[in-house]
Amino acid sequence: MLASLLLEKEEITQEQLSYAIRVNKKMATPQTLLQTLIELGYTSADKVKQSLCSSSLNIRLGDLLVELGYLKESDLRQALGIQKEIDGKKRLGEILIESGFIEERRLLETLSYQVGYPVISTNFSKLDKSLFNVMPATVCEEFGILPISKEGNIVTVAFADPLDKNAFLAAERFFGNNFSPAIISRSSIKEALAARQQSLEPAMAVSDENTIIGIINTLLDDAIQENASDIHMEPMNDRLRIRFRRDGVMQHHKDFLKALAPQLSSRIKIMGQADIAEKRRHQDARVLYASRKHGVNVDLRVSFFITIHGENIVIRLLSSKTSLLNLKEIGMAPRMLESFIYNAVDTPTGVMIITGPTGSGKTNTLYSCVDYINDIHTSIITAEDPVEIVIDGICQCSINPKIGVTFEETLRHIVRQDPDVIVLGEVRDKFSAETAFEAALTGHKVLTTFHTEDSIGALTRLLTMQIESFLIASTITCVVAQRLLRRVCTSCAEPYQPTPLDLSRLYVTSTDIAGATFMRGRGCKVCGHSGYKGRIGVFELLMMNEVLRNAILENKNSLEIRRLSIESAGLVSLFEDGLVKAAQGLVSVQEIITDLPKRGKPRPISELRRILGAA
Repeated sequence: MLASLLLEKEEITQEQLSYAIRVNKKMATPQTLLQTLIELGYTSADKVKQSLCSSSLNIRLGDLLVELGYLKESDLRQALGIQKEIDGKKRLGEILIESGFIEERRLLETLSYQVGYPVISTNFSKLDKSLFNVMPATVCEEFGILPISKEGNIVTVAFADPLDKNAFLAAERFFGNNFSPAIISRSSIKEALAARQQSLEPAMAVSDENTIIGIINTLLDDAIQENASDIHMEPMNDRLRIRFRRDGVMQHHKDFLKALAPQLSSRIKIMGQADIAEKRRHQDARVLYASRKHGVNVDLRVSFFITIHGENIVIRLLSSKTSLLNLKEIGMAPRMLESFIYNAVDTPTGVMIITGPTGSGKTNTLYSCVDYINDIHTSIITAEDPVEIVIDGICQCSINPKIGVTFEETLRHIVRQDPDVIVLGEVRDKFSAETAFEAALTGHKVLTTFHTEDSIGALTRLLTMQIESFLIASTITCVVAQRLLRRVCTSCAEPYQPTPLDLSRLYVTSTDIAGATFMRGRGCKVCGHSGYKGRIGVFELLMMNEVLRNAILENKNSLEIRRLSIESAGLVSLFEDGLVKAAQGLVSVQEIITDLPKRGKPRPISELRRILGAA
């Protein structure tokens, strides 16, 4: 539709459009035709906006969002379904924002394209306060209206919903026809009204510490309520954006005035005993937050990162009530779990490595192993940065460089504590890796985590760190690579038939997946209309044997080691384990395609089920 409009406005030629259509059809990752036209340089976002504003083309908001590439068609269908369920009591834009399908600024931008009104990102200190005497704050709040300024007889009035006829009638009631419409976010209206109220009540000014404390506490309580793992506070050019990471996915939460960013940063630094005066260097901090609202204590790990717009703050939430998963419940397939326990966890010596990117669940698996090993006859000591879960019966050390308790210093002393099992929170460098391997050579069992994409990658990275190959070959008992994928919501799960495109991206045929039961979440209130609820582990277990040890000593490349692992050690890749879980209806096909590394064509589902002992 937009491509036709651009053609009509002579912004593009028929030849350019035809070529863009051909290119679009061949794209590996699907995208809109408009995005392809822009990428090819045939048009620009500004030209699209000008064409829309100067045309009488009537495009529905949802369709326009999809064409602009701001919204997926599947998300639009879900939002329309929600709107139908609640009998149209909420407007589409409101549902899209609440469901996390689109950021509010994108919606406002699209509304601006649709109706031709500018988007206001005002400095609230420059609001014409006299206009509040004309239009009461109660009316502004009820209809989502904000009078901004007055030039001559014309008042600029911003609307949260420029398609709301009642809001326009309200503006006419107070300003007649002498107003120029604009668009503004609802959150900005609320903040403006709050700022106005605070200016009338000096005791509750924005700079007041109690208000800043309240904002921080509310954000933390919201994150706890939504089971978020991280809070991202990101200063932009015109605002402070707040996003939560839930079930591994970033979702927009709200926006604040950018002017609040330094005050919020200072408050968090005070809570974490960081240097409040330092604004030019990156910092880390740790806070124990006691939530009165939820009655829980949460360990916060805070990172301050300097950007061109100010300090970017990321807060990781680690609940003190986090329960240890039983090792048999972490999500490994039956035969994989059996091999892991009897050939690795139960052995008295050797190095066990759990690897994966940040947020892949390594720490939970590590703690589950420690809890399994922990008994009255075993001495277990840890070096962690920081201690995330306290386990009764073991000696846990939290690294604190500020007082000289460094990782290197702790590792030098740890073997003098006569431990049976040493747990290193992470292998960071050559020194920590060599310490782990040398401890294993002297009869200790060592458990640690690593940051690599898969199990074979862990071996090759250790070699590139110039660790002696004989140390690696003689001490490692196993490497577990893992990821966390979102579970299909059981309340709204429905059968799903993979499309030909899905099959090609999975590298399988319909014969390969015979007997599989694929599912996807339709979206419901239980899962927040996302189709997903909770997460599940996907694993790749590499058990060392003589064939692999010889391959490491001979410095074989990663492709050769992977081939030997499959042939001699029964390796099932992350992608294959994920495919089996998708065939069981536990995760969606889309999660497998987008989140797991591909290492060639997977084996048929029937063969993988036999190897893993999966149902």
